[in-house]
Amino acid sequence: MTDQAQGLRNLVQSESEKSIKTTRIITVTSGKGGVGKSNFTLNFALTLQSQGYKVLVFDADIGLANIDVLMGVSSKYSLYHLLKKEKTIWEIIQKGYNDLEFIAGGSGFNDLLRLTEEELNYFAEQVSQLNGYADFIIFDTGAGLSKETLKFILAAEETFVVTTPEPTSITDAYAIIKMVNSMGHNVSFRLVINRVADFKEGKQTADKISLVAKQFLDLDIPTLGFVDDDQMVSKAVKKQIPFTVAFPNSPAAKSLQTIAASYISGYQVNVESVSGVKGFLSKMMKLLK
Repeated sequence: MTDQAQGLRNLVQSESEKSIKTTRIITVTSGKGGVGKSNFTLNFALTLQSQGYKVLVFDADIGLANIDVLMGVSSKYSLYHLLKKEKTIWEIIQKGYNDLEFIAGGSGFNDLLRLTEEELNYFAEQVSQLNGYADFIIFDTGAGLSKETLKFILAAEETFVVTTPEPTSITDAYAIIKMVNSMGHNVSFRLVINRVADFKEGKQTADKISLVAKQFLDLDIPTLGFVDDDQMVSKAVKKQIPFTVAFPNSPAAKSLQTIAASYISGYQVNVESVSGVKGFLSKMMKLLK
């Protein structure tokens, strides 16, 4: 009986550890603004959720946080209230369309760089409670390589770089990859090409960045997928409704379904290598101190 009870305890512990390990941290960034990064983040999260995964979005775009705006939701609390110890991590989680959970950043992420050690420990203790809470935690960062954005890129499991076929957007996307690489950090990047006219244009854009990264940085930058240039997207933005919700059969929404399905298939293969919230916090704390 004792051996059986111990076996059950080991099984429960094993299952608990599995749930912690499978929380994947993703950072979404871009080399410049205006490429549809936040719109991609929001709709990618909603598409993952529609496939049965629990997703939490952190709006980490300092000063230009707009995940709530894209959903027409008024953010009552943000990370600022957590750092000031006015609210707990659970109290600042809000809900948008289809009950997608998100945390508004506001000025909170800027304050994160100026915390005392005691405040940092409190932040870590609070965020650590998210261990195993969601399958995916996605950080929507600011465009360009600010100090704040860099820390999220370095601490996350992987980083999606959103760009468009425009030459300036391609140049800026490559620049952010090059800058991070020049700092000696090994970051897992993936490309998302937004607003493509067709598959050919998307592939040509991705190939330009991938080939240059391989030639000059010796980096392999895989492509996550392409999102169609779709007038329904701008209509959804004006309505303040995510386009995957407002126009689920639109070309852009179908693009997100393809991207999410492709990502999930790869994620399931590599799920055992995920370090989760614990690994993220460990890296973040080292970067902040």
